[in-house]
This record gives sequence, C-alpha cells and structure tokens, in this order.
Amino acid sequence: MKNGLLQELESRGFINQSSNLDGLNDALNAGRVVGYWGTDPTGDSLHVGHLASLMLMRWFQKYGHKPILLVGGATGRIGDPSGRDKGRPMLTDEQIAHNCDGLRKSISKFIKFGDGDTDAIMVDNYDWHKNYSHMDFLREYGTDFTVPRMLSMESVRRRLENGMTFLEFNYMTFQAVDFLTLNKKYNCTLQFCGADQWGNSIMGVELVRKKLGREVFVLSTALITDSRGEKIGKSAGNAVWVNENKTTPYEYYQYFRNTPDDLVEKFLKIFTEIPLDEIAQLAKLQGAELNSAKRRLAFAATEIAHGYDAAVAAESAADALFGGGANSENIPTTEFSMTGPMGIVDFLVAIKMFASKSDARRMVEQGGIQIDGKKITDWKSSVAPADEIMVQRGKKVFLRVVNKN
Repeated sequence: MKNGLLQELESRGFINQSSNLDGLNDALNAGRVVGYWGTDPTGDSLHVGHLASLMLMRWFQKYGHKPILLVGGATGRIGDPSGRDKGRPMLTDEQIAHNCDGLRKSISKFIKFGDGDTDAIMVDNYDWHKNYSHMDFLREYGTDFTVPRMLSMESVRRRLENGMTFLEFNYMTFQAVDFLTLNKKYNCTLQFCGADQWGNSIMGVELVRKKLGREVFVLSTALITDSRGEKIGKSAGNAVWVNENKTTPYEYYQYFRNTPDDLVEKFLKIFTEIPLDEIAQLAKLQGAELNSAKRRLAFAATEIAHGYDAAVAAESAADALFGGGANSENIPTTEFSMTGPMGIVDFLVAIKMFASKSDARRMVEQGGIQIDGKKITDWKSSVAPADEIMVQRGKKVFLRVVNKN
C-alpha cells in the first residue's frame, strides 16, 4: 500500500529521487519516522529556492512525522561545493550565530517547533564536529570513504576543474557523519535534500550502513529555477527572501503573482496547501482568466510565510497599484529625510531600491524607473523634495517614500 504522504508528495511534484522508495514506503507505513533537512548558515534568511524542501518538511510533519532542522554551523565553516564554480567565503563565529537566528525565524514560519512527538527540533552540527580533532576524525571515519567514490560525485568533478580545495573536498564526509549522528541520537532514518545535494546525502546512507548495519533513506526534490532556468539563490542574485526584513510581504506576494503562465500549476502544488482538486480546476484557466489562479497562488503562498493579515495587506496593495481601487495605505512605504533636490541615482540607493549606484544608473538609462508616474531616463537628473514620492521600478515594484522633514 502506497503511503499517504508519498502519494501527496508525488502528486504535488516534490519527489525527484529516492535511495529506496519501496523501503521508505514501508517505513512510513510502519509508524512515525524522524527525518531531517539541513542548510548552512551562509545567510540570515531562507529564500524561495529553499522552499521546495521546506514545504516537503511541512507536509512530512502534517502527516504525523517528526522533522529535524539541521543548521550547519560546522559545514558552514567549510563551504559546500555542490552546484558552484567557486568556494564560499569564510564566515566568522559572530556571522554564523547571527545567521542561525535568522534561519530559525524563517523555518518557524513553516514548521512547528516544540516538545511533542511530531514537533520539530533544531540542531547544529558544530555541536558534535567541534569535538573531533583532525586525527580523531581520520581515525574514526578515514577508512569509510574512498577517493574514487568521492571523485565520482558530479559536484566534486565540476569543482575540480576550477581548483577545488582540500577543505571543500571534506564537506561530504562531514555531512555523512551528520546523518550517522542523527541516526544514533534521534533514530533519524530519512534525509530530505535538494537535487544538488544528492551525492552528499547518499554518502550518509552508505556510512550508516557501514557503521551500524542499518537502512536509512534519502528523498530529494527538484531545484526551483526562475524564468531563465537559473537556480534561485542568493549567490545567483535573484533571491526572494522569506524574512520580511529582506523581502517585504508585498514583494513576496508579487513574486508569486508574476509567476510565468507555464509554471502556475507547478507552483500551486509546491508552494501552497491548496487541495489538488482545486488546483486542477485553476490549471484549466486560460488567457486573462489565469490571473485569478496567480492571485490565488500569491495569496496562499504569502499566507503560509507571513500570515493571513499580511497576505490581505499585500493583495490590497497590489489591487490599489494595478487598478483595483483598494486601500493604498498598504503600498510598501519607507521614510526618508529630504531637504533639497537629490540626484536620482543617489536617491534610489538611499531609499534602498538598489544596492549600488551602478545598478541604479543602469535601470534609469534603460527606462525602468518612474517618479510619480513620470519615466526618468537621464541618470544625471534630480528628484525634488516632496511630502510623498511614489517610485516605480519596472512594471511591478512600487515604493512610497514619505519625507520625514
């Protein structure tokens, strides 16, 4: 009998690969399973690229199983080569602690933490890796990994062409020890991962089998890509963040509202909990009617990440800006002190519409900036002070600037 959770995940398009789907099916049918998903603290918020794995964990918990969220305080100090052409920068202890706090905030939006049988817990792999000296680690695990097996991993082969360091080469051994440790301590028998982590995760399955003679499982999800087919992530520069201090609920809503037509059904299944029969009806819509499916998607996804009230406010702001006549007070707003004329490029950077002057200038020259409804194409032009200024970037991003003076 196929397990209900696997049916749900399969129907929604979550499952990419499994180390042993039949064995996992039997384990899920037998009772509560403990499973984990890990992420390194390289940023202080999760982004949309993480959400397939996170929503998978959300379903895992809803079906009566126990999630473990692992933050890689140790592996974050090394750098994961998977899906990359260069190594990650080193982080300080202070940066890692700050980022871990932000990640817990992100995860808590989707997963319930607590002391119950199915409540999630968060662990940090630095808690056990810090106890190994280099000699201890080699004595304990050095003979469990072979160089040919490690070199067979696609992520390793790709980085070898660009000068992979010995530091990065050790990453998969650390991750494998994580699975072994969680199996011993929490009876964790399942790891969830993105498609780019498949090789690292399989190493954990093999290590648990060698050390303990136990069968554990890996289930991977497909990577989420943007309209250009590029992986969504902060390193690619196209991240949409979960924490509202980095991406506002309105911007989060607009990201899903602007989903390409051919991805609407896929995103409804992955990023929302809308019943599948309703999604099937929404997927039948064509032309202008498809906008109602996009609105449903945007509201449902925003409600999960930011709550009902924030979703209502974001929808209201979008309606106000695009002709619905709703309450314009919900339009994203920032305060800024302005006593005299200011160059358009400096102004856009000062209100944090852009991170750099070069980006701001480029957008102005391309005709992508409007001030109070007027397109600005001369990067040398100025913005006059006013009680309120409406800034528009592209077709969908708006910001009301209120002058504090």
